Amino acid sequence: MQIYWTKINKIIEETPEVKTYLLDCPEDFTWEEGAHTHLALEGFNAGEKPNRSLVRHMSISTLPHENSIGITTRIKEQCSEYKTILRTLEVGSDVALFKTHSNVPLKREDKNVYLLSSGVGLATFRPLVLDYLNRADNVNQIHSLNIDSSKDFLFKDVFESAPDKKFTSQFVDNREGYYEEVRNLAADKDGLFYVVGSDEFLAQNIVVLFEQGIHPKQILLDKHEQTLSKFLSVDASV
Repeated sequence: MQIYWTKINKIIEETPEVKTYLLDCPEDFTWEEGAHTHLALEGFNAGEKPNRSLVRHMSISTLPHENSIGITTRIKEQCSEYKTILRTLEVGSDVALFKTHSNVPLKREDKNVYLLSSGVGLATFRPLVLDYLNRADNVNQIHSLNIDSSKDFLFKDVFESAPDKKFTSQFVDNREGYYEEVRNLAADKDGLFYVVGSDEFLAQNIVVLFEQGIHPKQILLDKHEQTLSKFLSVDASV
């Protein structure tokens, strides 16, 4: 397993609770839209065994042409040891990256694409939207639906409807309204539905989509192959 050590080159305060850490791109480090990586803090591999409390699975919120690896995450006042340390890091601090992979690249199958997310889940979808806006080949249109009760919506410069490019962005601040919109979107029986959020959020969305007749193969989750079957089996939705 290759470990890439790199430095933080910029920290952006997106909202009072959400920060984006922009990292220098190590040589030979590559990724595609929808990618995640393991972000490790200094000392994680100092002992005989890796200290898993210093490692987190994170989405990459940038594309390679932006020349920085973006990690966007929510850090609440009361948070884990990992987030507590992350909050203290400054520009120039060292972090490590490894096991980078994309479970949710943008599928170009001449279909409508629906991006369903909760809060900071938009970080996973930002690169997909940028990739689509740059090159819309074989994608009919994209609609983003995000639920965030804080109303501090992320990436407003990207998640802004652009009718001329067949991209629409919608924010909802309550669950009832959100799931009503999901049901409306699921009227498209041929669409592709990407879902990003907590495991509970994924499960609730899948139940609603299944109820509307959406097939498991139309639902894309940022999960490894072995985990997907647990979420997308018919039994799991009952």
